[in-house]
Amino acid sequence: MPKNKTHSGIKKRVKITGTGKLTHAGSGKRHNLEKKSSKVTRRMDGAHVVAPADVPRMRRMLGI
Repeated sequence: MPKNKTHSGIKKRVKITGTGKLTHAGSGKRHNLEKKSSKVTRRMDGAHVVAPADVPRMRRMLGI
């Protein structure tokens, strides 16, 4: 039986933490930042945990 291939789009966008949670970068930090307040852009910093409903599908796509 052939090996399963990792979904290349997911492997670029999702990281696995040491405890096994899935994290991703939030949206809205690419452009049009002048009109967003500093408070908003600070809140968009950092990694966000993937929603629990999406975790099983993403784990399958990652092959874990």
